[in-house]
Amino acid sequence: MRAVIQDRYGAPGVALHIVDDLNRPAAKEDEVLVKVHASTVTRGEAMGVRFKEYRFTRVFVGIRRPRRPICGMEFAGRVEEVGSGVSRFKVGDELFGIDNGTCAEYVAVGESSAIEHKPAGMSFEEATAIPDGSLLALTCLKPAYPLEGKNVLVYGAAGSVGTAAVQLLMKHFNAAQVTAVCDTKDVEVLGGLGAHHVIDRFTEDFTTNGKTYDVIFDAVGKHSFRLCRQSLKSRGIYVSMDLGYSYHLLFLGPITKLLGRKRAAVGIGRYRKEDLSLIKDLVEAGKYRPVLDRTYSMDDYVEAATYVESGQKTGNVVIRVAEVGSDGHRD
Repeated sequence: MRAVIQDRYGAPGVALHIVDDLNRPAAKEDEVLVKVHASTVTRGEAMGVRFKEYRFTRVFVGIRRPRRPICGMEFAGRVEEVGSGVSRFKVGDELFGIDNGTCAEYVAVGESSAIEHKPAGMSFEEATAIPDGSLLALTCLKPAYPLEGKNVLVYGAAGSVGTAAVQLLMKHFNAAQVTAVCDTKDVEVLGGLGAHHVIDRFTEDFTTNGKTYDVIFDAVGKHSFRLCRQSLKSRGIYVSMDLGYSYHLLFLGPITKLLGRKRAAVGIGRYRKEDLSLIKDLVEAGKYRPVLDRTYSMDDYVEAATYVESGQKTGNVVIRVAEVGSDGHRD
């Protein structure tokens, strides 16, 4: 079995390798074996190749080298085998979801994991780009609930989480106004997703333009409560995907909840089966779509990871795990 392996920490060209001789996993009683057709490279995975910013994370994922060497966490593919205890899925079903080690030709996934039938009419490449960004946006916005009728700004709106947050705020949470902040090259993309207002961060600083918001969602964790505070309305909240400098948001969150009229919070991301089912329904209702930037073959995974690490991607970067053969079918 072919797979992309990370056997150390460092630059993508050093840490990442493709191997051809891994044993194919077998489905346990409560698992399905999926032939993977497409996977992705997420921002979190690209950062994890080096782990320069948050070295303490190695305590959980491996101090000297990754404990789980097979790359990938999003997948879309077809069921090859089902365990004896599986009742919801059958051989031939097309699935998508989240699990570990998905940038491989096969992955064994628990039936109770965050997996679902692939949305109707959607390609494997499109489906694999759905779970991570949408589930993180859905759950990381929780500190700001309820969002209906609120005026929300999304900073870093062109990434996987950002493009998901803009769509969910408008078509699921029913926010009154959604403002997207992004790079110049992504202004048209965010306008196409329906954002009420789009701010080019290179030509306008939203923290000094005098406008205020009920919620500021930092979808890339690169801003700060200190700078955003003046752009919050009374009882407004700044929610970040990052712990902040010296992890100060861990302490600032509880303090601002008790004191003051403006709050700060860290969004805690979760991958839950019921949430993926909700996202699938939104996709099939035409209320959500993944944004695809580039698609690479598995052989070009290092190039893909390098691009994601650069911070320039718009939406999602997809990896084709199974190539299309001359007969038009996936190998």
